[in-house]
Amino acid sequence: MASAGAPATAVPTLAPPLEQLRHLAVELRLLLPRVRVGEAQETTEEFNREMFWRRLNETAVMVSREATTLTTVFSQLPLPSPQETQKFCEQVHAAIKAFIAVYYLFPKDQGITLRKLVRGATLDIVDGMAQLMEVLSITPTQSPENNDLISYNSVWVACQQMPQIPRDNKAAALLMLTKNVDFVKDAHEEMERAVEECDPYSGLLNDTEENNSDNHNDEDDVLGFPSNQDLYWSEDDQELIIPCLALVRASKACLKKIRILVAENGKKDQVAQLDDIVDISDEISPSVDDLALSIYPPMCHLTVRINSAKLVSVLKKALEITKASHVTPQPEDSWIPLLINAIDHCMNRIKELTQSELEL
Repeated sequence: MASAGAPATAVPTLAPPLEQLRHLAVELRLLLPRVRVGEAQETTEEFNREMFWRRLNETAVMVSREATTLTTVFSQLPLPSPQETQKFCEQVHAAIKAFIAVYYLFPKDQGITLRKLVRGATLDIVDGMAQLMEVLSITPTQSPENNDLISYNSVWVACQQMPQIPRDNKAAALLMLTKNVDFVKDAHEEMERAVEECDPYSGLLNDTEENNSDNHNDEDDVLGFPSNQDLYWSEDDQELIIPCLALVRASKACLKKIRILVAENGKKDQVAQLDDIVDISDEISPSVDDLALSIYPPMCHLTVRINSAKLVSVLKKALEITKASHVTPQPEDSWIPLLINAIDHCMNRIKELTQSELEL
């Protein structure tokens, strides 16, 4: 029998509510690297597509519900007690862990492209919940800023977008190809705008040079007349831009053609080939961006040549992979060699215009 004088068991002291939220935010962020590199859970069971998507949506709804509950109780006074806060945090953590566990059930053989989309959605939800914890723990309760941040917090947006994720690798491939087409289209339009707007002083400078060729002095800079090559294109620059723009147009045409082939001929069960097409197509937009950035004044012709060559290499590889895949039932189709000829023509012209740079 225990002595009446024996000390009572010590009850662990819980951290204050807001501190618990901050600690939970840290714990959630520690999950992100694991999700980024985590492999699919190995299992001998056959993958049940319908069950997976149903469970993923159900756990996303559960995460959203927990986020709403926590927001409601922490957006008004008095704040929950430390004990109540502990319970809320445990429920949020459990919901996030349950969602991640479902993601790990998605096997690679269903398509790397689709798995990347599911992984991205998972990361958005975990990161969004961590952001919510930080907002609730830092921003004063009931302030307009707090309400605005919470109303538009990304955790709800990410949960609501879950049903919009493609359900097979072909649909995922088409989504990514469409995004790449849009990226290259935007880059091309931006380049065209730059050509039209980047040299606003050209007419003014030409008139000034004709009338006052012998009277240039330092006042020009003060009056707003650019006096160096950093602000506008030379005639050689402008000539070089023409084949660069044509090469970007060819890039856009290449992606559009690939997207059409995947839409018309792509087979859902040919996941590896679809992944290969998307992987190489994903390299086109960054290569276009590199070329686009290199044409801005002051232009380095050698950099433009190097970036053009990199883009050409990516385009040809994309066409080769597409031509060799099941989405091109007739590899001898004329559009592929025609597009390759157009790409070569652009590159040859760029080489001609930059040859002097190599001879320096």
